[in-house]
Order: sequence, then C-alpha cells, then structure tokens
Amino acid sequence: MNKHSLGTKLWAAGMSLLVVGYFVIQAYRYFNDPFSTTLAYHYQVEEGATLSGWVTRDEQLLPNSGDGIVELRREEGERVGAGGTVAEIYASRDAQDIHTQIEVVGAQIEQLRYAQETLASPEAALKLDAQIEQSILDHRRYVTAGQLSKAETEGRELRALVMKRDFSSSGSEDFTLRIQELESRQKELKRQATGSVRTITAPRSGLYSAAVDGYEAVLTPASLSALTPSALDSIQAGSADADIGKLILGDRWYYSVVMTAEEAKEVAERSAALEKQQQALTLRFAKSVERDLPVTVAFVGPAEDGKCVVTFCGTTYLPQLTQLRRQSAQLVTRTYAGIRVPKTALRMVTTKETAEDGTEKTVQATGLYCVVGMEARFKPVEILYSGDGFVLVRSAAPAGNETLKLRPGDEVIVLARNLFDGKVLG
Repeated sequence: MNKHSLGTKLWAAGMSLLVVGYFVIQAYRYFNDPFSTTLAYHYQVEEGATLSGWVTRDEQLLPNSGDGIVELRREEGERVGAGGTVAEIYASRDAQDIHTQIEVVGAQIEQLRYAQETLASPEAALKLDAQIEQSILDHRRYVTAGQLSKAETEGRELRALVMKRDFSSSGSEDFTLRIQELESRQKELKRQATGSVRTITAPRSGLYSAAVDGYEAVLTPASLSALTPSALDSIQAGSADADIGKLILGDRWYYSVVMTAEEAKEVAERSAALEKQQQALTLRFAKSVERDLPVTVAFVGPAEDGKCVVTFCGTTYLPQLTQLRRQSAQLVTRTYAGIRVPKTALRMVTTKETAEDGTEKTVQATGLYCVVGMEARFKPVEILYSGDGFVLVRSAAPAGNETLKLRPGDEVIVLARNLFDGKVLG
C-alpha cells in the first residue's frame, strides 16, 4: 500500500512538472516570438532643394506725369487691353465728387430702366433675388479673406442690385418721368466735369499691378542669361517713382537663384529630360501662392567661384505672382510614389522556373510575405525608392496572377521565424 502510494505520488509529481514545463515553454515562445506585422500603404517622396532667389517679369512702369487725385480703375493682376483705362486723375476733390455723382446717377438710370422692363415679370424678380443672395455671399467671402478692394467693388454691385429690387417692387412709380429727370441731372454734371479729369491708359496689353519696388528696370528678362552670382547678390533697387503702377507684359515669369555648378548641371539635365516627356520641375513658393508651379530651366549663367545663377521659367498663374520679388521656394526635381513598407520586411527568395524548352533555372526574387487568411504568402515586388528605414515598392507579380499582387492595405509580415510560402500562421 505504501509502495503504491509512493508510485502514485511520483507519477503525479512528474505530470505536474511536465505541465509546468509546457506552460513555461509556451510563455517563453509568447514573449520572445518575433512575429510582427504592419499595413502597407500608398506613400509619396519628393527630392529637391530649398532655394532663395528673385522673381523677374517683363514690366513697364506707368508714371503719373502731373498733379491731381489718382483713382485706380483696375485690380491687382487684372488684365488690361491696349488703350484700356488704368486710372483717372482728377484736378481737385470737387471734380472727383462730381464724377462720383455722375456714376451714381448713371447707376440709378440703369436701375430704373431695368425695373421698367421687368415690372410685369415675376421670373425677373426671382432672378434678381438670387443675384442679391450670391452677391452677399461673395462680399462676405472677400471681407473674411481680407481682400478689401474686391469687397468694396462687390459692395457697390450689391447696393445696385438692392436698389434695382426696390424699384422693381414699387409698381406705382412713373419710371419715364424719373428717368428723364435723372438724365437731365446727368447731362448737367457732365457739363460741370468737362476738362477736370485725365485718363491714364495702357500703352500695351498686359496685367496691371500697383506694386512698384524699383527693380522693374534692374531685373529684366534680357539680363538673366548673363547674370553672375556676385551681380545677383549685390543687386539694388532703382527709382520707384510710379504713382499709377506698372504693366506686366507677356505671359512668362522667371525665378533666379544661386547654385553650385554641380547642382546647376544636375537640375538642367533633369529639366531637359522632363521636357522630353512633356513634364516639368515643380516650384513651390513659401508664401502668396498656395499651389505647385511647373517650371523649366531657362538659363544657366556663367560660372563664378564654382557657382552660377540658374533661372527657372514659368508660364502659369502669373496674375497671382504680380507682387513677388525676393522669395524663398522649394524645388522638387523628382517624385517617387509607391507602396511603403519597412526595409526589414523585404525577403530574397530563391525559386525555380521552367522555361519553354522544359529546362529549369534558379532565380531570385525580392518580395514580401503577407498574411492571407491564416497563411503566409510571398508577393514579389520591385523597389522604387529606399529611404530611412523604409522602401517604396510596386508589385512585380506576373500578369494575370492577381493573388500575388501587393496592394495598399495588405498585412505585411515584418518579423517571423522560418517563413515560407504557404506557412500556416498559428
């Protein structure tokens, strides 16, 4: 009996040790298992440089040749045709007031004629209400954005619309009589204003700008091809006497920066290669223009102490660039887009392929193991870009084999022991 009890106790102790050992081994595996995964996702990397340079345009000053009160008739960046009115210069404040009255009376005549024509048309009234609502929204947007000049213009249009609506709702008015009275008043005001205003017109077609900084005659497109780094660094503004502003001619603008000769050569070659593909470099100004600007290398100036001036040329968004001169920017020379995964997830797998003649050859494929269901599946990839701890890849799966294609959102195995295609993951 005692021997039986002792044997039973030894057996129980042995079983307990086995159970404890099993759990110890499982715990060790659990806490030391290197298995980890991450999600693949689409990503983009840009290569380029941070620059600081000068913006140049073909500009013509519009000087004021006499005294008087200047009233501009164009917005910043607005296109003006040859002979178009840019500004009016009034001989005195009284003369300016008279011309303001002429405009007010003219607007009233227009409003009364509109009301007279649409008095019996309910559709016209509804259309006018919609225009008033839109004008209120536009006025609020300009005020919020700080575009006070546009807000003032929109405010005048809003007042005119409201007056039209007010006149069109007063059906008992004698419009003909009132229009005749206003026309008589307008004629008298024009008689008083004779000779009291000079008109400044655009000698050529271009974009109007009120920003005159003195560089208009110093930085010209014709001077850029021979510009040296020392000349660009020492450039100084000339006279900025132009009460009216300036015209920006043509549709091109330029951005000149100093680079090393090696950088200039690389950027020029990259620009030429992109042009052959009908593409361009990307310039991103630090302020004023919140969009990417396509540019090409127009000139590479003479070398000076291992440096030279590189001038980029753009033909888009010129109306938004009228006030830029000294400006910082980001130049993007290359863009890589692909699926981002950790470098540690890449695997090199040796496989055998059967040729058409029946012979077998050994090939090596770069790829990733992904979790598909409960199994590890190998998906071949091509490396597009290697970064700090990550790579951008695209699928290198054979055409027609969708199951081997790597896609954004796939669960990629980063670390694991004894991986092979088809391994069951527990």
